[in-house]
Amino acid sequence: MNYRIDQQMNLQEKLEILADAAKYDVACTSSGVDRRNSGKGVGNCMTPGICHSFSADGRCISLLKILFTNECIYDCKYCINRRSNDVPRASFTPQEVCDLTIGFYKRNYIEGLFLSSGIMHNPNVTMELLYQTLYKLRTEYHFEGYIHVKAIPGADAEIIERTGYLADRMSVNLELPTAEGLERLAPQKKRPKMLAPIRQVQAIRQQNKQELTVYRHAPRFVPAGQSTQMIIGATGENDFQIMKVAEHMYKKYEMKRVFYSAFIRVNDDSLLPALPGGPPLLREHRLYQADWLLRYYGFETEELLSEEKPDFNVFLDPKCDWALRHLEQFPVEVMKADYYTLLRVPGIGYKSAQRIVRARRLGTLDYTVLKKMGVVLKRAIYFITCGGKQMYPVKLEEDYILRNILDGKEMLPPGVKPIPAYEQLSLFDDPRFSV
Repeated sequence: MNYRIDQQMNLQEKLEILADAAKYDVACTSSGVDRRNSGKGVGNCMTPGICHSFSADGRCISLLKILFTNECIYDCKYCINRRSNDVPRASFTPQEVCDLTIGFYKRNYIEGLFLSSGIMHNPNVTMELLYQTLYKLRTEYHFEGYIHVKAIPGADAEIIERTGYLADRMSVNLELPTAEGLERLAPQKKRPKMLAPIRQVQAIRQQNKQELTVYRHAPRFVPAGQSTQMIIGATGENDFQIMKVAEHMYKKYEMKRVFYSAFIRVNDDSLLPALPGGPPLLREHRLYQADWLLRYYGFETEELLSEEKPDFNVFLDPKCDWALRHLEQFPVEVMKADYYTLLRVPGIGYKSAQRIVRARRLGTLDYTVLKKMGVVLKRAIYFITCGGKQMYPVKLEEDYILRNILDGKEMLPPGVKPIPAYEQLSLFDDPRFSV
């Protein structure tokens, strides 16, 4: 099928518009797949071969990250590309995306492609154009590098399936954590329609895994799995609700990643929050930390939050906050504790826990060795003993530990200012008392 795409702009002008329009989609990941190439095409998709680098605003630039088009039939309140906005519009052709991808790859700028899109005409038209683009890349240009593409809710299942056999990862953005929030800010989008392609991808991936056990050379369907994204802070959901949604996506739909995007007010609308302090970056940071605990550390949402305590502590990372509320489980003896107990100690990550379990079979550990293994002792010393001894005398008391951890100056993401432990009281300078 051929669709007429406006060609009044040159390729450079389109690239400037559509690369900038893609920066608000944070679900850009290139990890999670180890797929050998045929040796006849260009590029590869080995897990160690996909490198990451980030621009000043946090975008991953190891992938060519673009929208196919920023034209859209929807009018979502929070989106810069909504139908009612007066912004420059542009659309690529499948050939132009291929030219850009191969050209940038040959210059060693990129290792793969992240291709999202607004909705042009209708979901079927848009999904068909994305399929045509991937088909040309894979068959005409023999590009065997990494490709992450969006599955468009509302598109025919047959088109999504065809596209999935050409992509490494697919994603469908949930947009907002709850159906109520979606009804308020994006009433044209419905949660059941968003979940349909997620269920489809999951079902075909399960079937494809069974086929590969019988036919080793069968084509692989979305081998890197699927991901999704939620905008945080545009609607009133608390952290407990958000993490329950994420946990549900991991358990029910076998999601590889859930991304959290701090809401940026790019439109003036009475239904959008004012955000005088800017995007909720610290909240986004805490959600990512908690998400890591769900995926790698064996935590459940109900252990970290509850309906009585629905939001994360802004002063502490979720793991430290949990440990301070469960001091009865500490101190942990590193020479005897099992792997999953070690994972719950602040300052011990899953890699350092693995190293501890392996190393203690060969001999006795001490605090110097623990530090070399990657244990963050400035946090862990309050919660562990090594050979029955503390590193130095510390109290297992909440106030004492909290005060010392807060003095440790936690590393926060770019753009997030640390909350000072002490500050000079001033009714004139303190923003909390400003009118």
